[in-house]
Amino acid sequence: MLTGSPSYDIRYTTALDAPSLKSWLEKPGMLHFFPISEENEIENAVNSWISFYKYKASLTATIDGKPCGIATLFLSPYRKVAHHSFFKIIVDPQYQRQGVGASLLKNIKHLAKTLFRLDIIHIEIIEGNPIAHLLEKYQFELFMRQERYFKEDGKYYARLLYKCYLSKEVL
Repeated sequence: MLTGSPSYDIRYTTALDAPSLKSWLEKPGMLHFFPISEENEIENAVNSWISFYKYKASLTATIDGKPCGIATLFLSPYRKVAHHSFFKIIVDPQYQRQGVGASLLKNIKHLAKTLFRLDIIHIEIIEGNPIAHLLEKYQFELFMRQERYFKEDGKYYARLLYKCYLSKEVL
């Protein structure tokens, strides 16, 4: 596994990671798993995603100092819902299935629980996303499936929402 290599590290995301995120989204086949498609949508998504670096709510996996994956908590500014957070995760296709996604997933859960004291984190994916098996492996449970949510090239796909309880108080 790549994550056992001395050249592998996880650090807080910086604004300088935005070009890497954008380049991964633009790789063939990647946008299928995200509800964005046009250049301006990609730019808006990258800006929104990366902006949480200011709160130390985003982690970047690196190999030899070069970004290879990002996981970000989209923190809510509202006190009544500040106990949970939506998150996103992406791994450069070149490094998928080498432990990067699992490492980021474990670390974002730890960050959510220890630094932000979140009770629950949740993620939205499109059916067929290969990360589904990883989510289930790390105690995420499917809590909603919305059929015909996503339409691409005339074909419909379901939206899947997974959640993970980080605190026993919410069980």
